[in-house]
Amino acid sequence: MCGLVGYTGNRVASEVLIKGLARLEYRGYDSAGVACVRGGELAVVRRVGKLVNLRTALDGAPIVSTVGIGHTRWATHGRPSEENAHPHCDCTGRIALVHNGIIENYLELRDELAAAGHILRSETDTEAIVHLVESYYDGDLAQAVAKSIRRLEGSYALAVIHLDDPGTIVAARRDSPLIIGTANGENIVASDIPAVLEYTREVVVLNDGQIAIVTPDDVRVVDVNLEPVEPEMMHVEWDLDAAEKGGYEDFMLKEIHEQPTALRETLRGRFVDGEIELSELKMTPSEVSAIDRVFIIACGTSFHAGLVAKNLIERWARIPVEVQVSSEFRYNDPIVDDETLVVAITQSGETADTLAGVREARERGAKVIAITNVVGSRVTRESDGVIYTHAGPEIGVAATKTFTAQIAALNVLALKLAQAKGTLGSEEVERIWLELSTLPDVVEAILANTGDLEACAEEYVDAASSLFLGRGIGVPVAMEGALKLKEISYIHAEAYAAGEMKHGPIALITDEVPVVVVATQGHTYEKVVSNIQEVRARGAQVIAVATAGDDEIRQHAEHVLMVPRTSEALSAIPATVPLQLLSYHIAKKRGCNVDQPRNLAKSVTVE
Repeated sequence: MCGLVGYTGNRVASEVLIKGLARLEYRGYDSAGVACVRGGELAVVRRVGKLVNLRTALDGAPIVSTVGIGHTRWATHGRPSEENAHPHCDCTGRIALVHNGIIENYLELRDELAAAGHILRSETDTEAIVHLVESYYDGDLAQAVAKSIRRLEGSYALAVIHLDDPGTIVAARRDSPLIIGTANGENIVASDIPAVLEYTREVVVLNDGQIAIVTPDDVRVVDVNLEPVEPEMMHVEWDLDAAEKGGYEDFMLKEIHEQPTALRETLRGRFVDGEIELSELKMTPSEVSAIDRVFIIACGTSFHAGLVAKNLIERWARIPVEVQVSSEFRYNDPIVDDETLVVAITQSGETADTLAGVREARERGAKVIAITNVVGSRVTRESDGVIYTHAGPEIGVAATKTFTAQIAALNVLALKLAQAKGTLGSEEVERIWLELSTLPDVVEAILANTGDLEACAEEYVDAASSLFLGRGIGVPVAMEGALKLKEISYIHAEAYAAGEMKHGPIALITDEVPVVVVATQGHTYEKVVSNIQEVRARGAQVIAVATAGDDEIRQHAEHVLMVPRTSEALSAIPATVPLQLLSYHIAKKRGCNVDQPRNLAKSVTVE
């Protein structure tokens, strides 16, 4: 989950590294460091805490060099400290290495290396790798890296430099993202695309088991046996402006406001001549109609999108759906076969647990369709088909626009399955599609009229705990609202199906526990109102997300966040937006960093 950058070219390497790391700081911010080849030595600077600490150190003692590697860390092995920060060096001080991932056999390797006389100074798994490279080095850095990675169990993205080959970076990956931005006379290794966009939009995508030998004028890709491999090239459609704040105070707020565009782009071209266009399924009509069960695997926010999809697929296509968190799926001995469709939802396309679930499902014969926001990510290679959400880069750690874009894509999938099964007639599919296509306008209307949201947030800024309630499709909306609040404001929040309150959670209700209720119009609306009355009778203050024109709800809640009327099936997206904004404003008033919540990173690329 860490951010990794390497540069070789004709610029001041440390400046390029700091800029790249700043665009990747959402991936980790416990510590940061750089190593650059300067004359006949490696200049290594590491600092604990956010990147600004490293930048200040380099401003005070600049490193003049044209090749180097940098890293911003999210701790997995060892506490945040200067000793545990990357880059790590070998015993000779001539090799430096940065690493993203987890090495599962690192203790065994550390013991072996220590017995051979190597001195390891950190608590990390990463340091074992650089000492392995040292032990195998005989004048060919790529060969030493190739021999080392054969010994590694787990995931890695690596960038390595050596004083003996001062213009070269050797990079390698397995189960952790790594790309190389290519430009005239300079090349940039990075763990994500924003780090290279200032310099190029032409990218080499490194695949698992591949090694890249990177110089200012060349990128040579080989396999673990050092046999040449044709590199996979990609042109990045979005530019650097898309990865900047664009006048907004925070990336999160910018990305909340980008949701109408993300929805339009995700839905664009999906309804052609009365048919849902989803050729990405890569299944014949008979294979689609034969699907008798759907499994959805996902983590975090994507899991909540999967719960929305369960409601839609079962409602429209009448296919039973099971939703599991990816980290449990493959350990539960899942019952899947060639008539099971497994839908893997991952914003980054690199989520380790979801990728493991994809492999498990395919080994058992299931068809796998991925929903992701990142072209060229790992999940796109390991799935049978891919539905892209065209949300653009999402820098804020807490997912916003990618969540609603995922729901839009899942709406399309649910309609496709219903059309293939014949459970919805063509007129009904067209009616739903026409309403679905209006959702970007609905979200724009919500964002243009946030009303008293800030005043509402002010009242609950000191809450210690909160409850979120919903029914039906409102349950995953409530779950996502609770997740957003605790992610970015650090207020404890739990979500429940409203009918479950009497089975335990109602014991938590006091006048100091605000209750947020998804109370949009639907077939359980009266039940939701009854649940609101139950919590208010016990002193709770209620914030209701309700449908515009619902005057009755104002009698039952202290605050009402209105959203335009939609059909119940399509209510999840509009109901989510005010909860995103509520969490945002509460977190800001508490002085929290909404873009980089503590202990979290944007993409979880380790299990």
